[in-house]
Amino acid sequence: MSALPSVDLALPISGMHCAACVARVEKTLAGVPGVRKAEVLLTENRAQLQLEPGWSAVALMAAVRKAGYDVPLTQATLHLQGLHDAADALRAHEALARVPGVVLVQVNLGAASVALQALPSTQPAALLQAARAAGFAAALQTQSDPSGILAAEQAALRRDLLLAWTLTLPLLAPMLAMPFGLHLMLPGAVQALLAAAVQFGPGRRFYKAAWAGLRAHSPGMDLLIALGSSAALGLSLWLLWRGAGPMELFFESGASILSFVLLGRWLEARAKRATGSALRGLQELAPVQVELWRDGAWRLEALAELKPGDRVRVRPGARIPCDGRLSEGRTHVDEAHLSGEPLPLAKQPGDILRAGALNLDGVIELRATQTAAASSLAQLVRLVESAQASKAPIQRLADRVAARFVPAVLLLALGTLLVWTLTGRWGQGLVAAVSVLVVACPCALGLATPTAVVVGIGRAARRGLLVRDAAALEQLATIDRIVFDKTGTLTRGQPELVGIEPLADSNRLQVQALAAALAQGSEHPLAKALVQAQGELPTPVATEVRSLAGLGLTGRLGELQLHLGSSRYMAELGLATGAWEASAQQQAARGHSISWLAGGQPAAQLLGLLSFGDRPRAEAAAALQALREQGLRCSLLSGDRPEAALAVAQQLGFQNEDDVHGGLLPQDKLGAIHAWKARGERVAMVGDGINDAPALAAADVGIAMGAGGRGTEVAAQAATLTLLHDDLRRIPEGLRLARRTLRAIRQNLVWAFGFNALMLPLAMAGQLHPMGASAAMAASSLMVLGNALRLRRA
Repeated sequence: MSALPSVDLALPISGMHCAACVARVEKTLAGVPGVRKAEVLLTENRAQLQLEPGWSAVALMAAVRKAGYDVPLTQATLHLQGLHDAADALRAHEALARVPGVVLVQVNLGAASVALQALPSTQPAALLQAARAAGFAAALQTQSDPSGILAAEQAALRRDLLLAWTLTLPLLAPMLAMPFGLHLMLPGAVQALLAAAVQFGPGRRFYKAAWAGLRAHSPGMDLLIALGSSAALGLSLWLLWRGAGPMELFFESGASILSFVLLGRWLEARAKRATGSALRGLQELAPVQVELWRDGAWRLEALAELKPGDRVRVRPGARIPCDGRLSEGRTHVDEAHLSGEPLPLAKQPGDILRAGALNLDGVIELRATQTAAASSLAQLVRLVESAQASKAPIQRLADRVAARFVPAVLLLALGTLLVWTLTGRWGQGLVAAVSVLVVACPCALGLATPTAVVVGIGRAARRGLLVRDAAALEQLATIDRIVFDKTGTLTRGQPELVGIEPLADSNRLQVQALAAALAQGSEHPLAKALVQAQGELPTPVATEVRSLAGLGLTGRLGELQLHLGSSRYMAELGLATGAWEASAQQQAARGHSISWLAGGQPAAQLLGLLSFGDRPRAEAAAALQALREQGLRCSLLSGDRPEAALAVAQQLGFQNEDDVHGGLLPQDKLGAIHAWKARGERVAMVGDGINDAPALAAADVGIAMGAGGRGTEVAAQAATLTLLHDDLRRIPEGLRLARRTLRAIRQNLVWAFGFNALMLPLAMAGQLHPMGASAAMAASSLMVLGNALRLRRA
């Protein structure tokens, strides 16, 4: 008997630099089960392996890392149609984990997607083939817009739902009319045609899903739905063939089963839309082309051509394409995508610049220190992607019991038929078995969660809280800690003039008017704050106004030469600020930004010290107090300086300094969220900017502020809830609504399971005809719907 053919694999390995590394890796790989031969090539940074069939990528990864090196992995996201419950998620996980080269599989049931990490040799076609073999329609994120995939699935569900109810209503109408003395029963042949059209038209999706579950040895609710509706149709056809009259048939049973379940599926699909726009918004911060110094001239090149050490030129109003160090020129940059702070930062030669930052007011040159793919912006994209993929949706009770519920019902139906047959009443046994399958069909169980959630989502939207994920409303009801960003979330997000200290012989109004004269026409955020503060007060007109990149503004007012800017600008003018440095440092300790006004003829002198800050929102303190009264612990995470974060926290009633953290980068905020979750806390995060996106995605519930620019849009895409009107008081209101919704879900589930517990014994005993079982099933579904609709008055 010949041996099975080996599998050749080129395994990339990073970190090797000498012959000893080669020997260590070869020895480690040789001991991995399934490795027939391992040859490490140092010059190519890879190992050439011969593997036995059934080899494990996870084992290879573990061996390489044990030797002290690493294997670079590729990441992919698959979007699946037909991913509805825990059984489907398990089937998808097992199918994709068996693909050679796959190291990690993370199924996101709420987003109908699977995040994968695999060896670079893994072919996308193998992933797609495995998903399709498991019964799912699959597409790679790079090949298709996930929102389009889910929109297509929702549209298909809507078509099936409308067709199913169009065909089912003529079957149900006579039953509803009978209590009023109306006999509108259709002929048996017409009933059969309508029921068959529902069964093999809209109902075909349940047969396909049931078959996929059986092949994967993971039967779910789809199998029970297919069997119950098929049994009702089959028995009715048999009775029709035996000559039964229209009143003795129950074709409506199978049709109504499918119609009610499709309604539940459609309601779920409405709340299941992808969140890929967050990543696209981040990626758009990187320019497509970049100005590089090539062959003695500046040339436009593709961003991918940029290499470490390249000279890069960035014009005013353009995004910085890579991480680097400023080499020529001065400017102000907006790094809100990293720090979240609205105040621009002055940059001079030698300072570090980060990819994605907006160059405000100077032509600059920088030396690239990283490629675009390794920049801080690219890392931020990966953080958001990873956090979204690792966020599992809530596991519904109906899904958790599906693995036991389905086989149990099948055994009950088979046992019912067997017992009745042994007593010599096979016909009655068949009717009783069909009743068991019909009454056990999980219509109410399928409607219990989505109806309550959809009603709750609608009510929340009317109160200014947009819920983008059906599971988020349930998760919001169970959170222990709520974490806030500072700037733009607890504060207004725009710098304001908060203080003026007149110097020399000037007064406050004079200092403000002179500063506003220079600020007219400038797009700098601090200049805009000055103009806004001046309001309707008369403002003198300055001439010869110039913007000095990285320093400030200068201009003339009659014979008076004016200067407005930073301490460095004052030093360049030869003006000493030492006498007032204590006051400036006091303002800085409060988180304020400082500008000096100077002027004079013939010699300039200091005229005033101006401080700019970001005020807390008017409703912030009341909203935080309401959340504390509901038993939540509130925390603050900020990219601003620790002293500035602490100053705002004290104004808003934070008592524990351990709950206030400043000076954080996006990865630091993400780490704090993970640390709280590791302690068993359920965490909600509230933020408004691009820098908050990873933390929003990683939290159990992410809440984004809804008004603002690009940063807010990205935050809203990464979050699961959005405040439409930036009113923080909507958060405690939303929390109360979420708890009521969760209570309604639990009541619905109790009713759905209680219904089955009550009706199944009656069906098994032959005391419940299939028609009565169908009516009882419909009544149970209506009960669940009615209970959910009560939330509209919440």
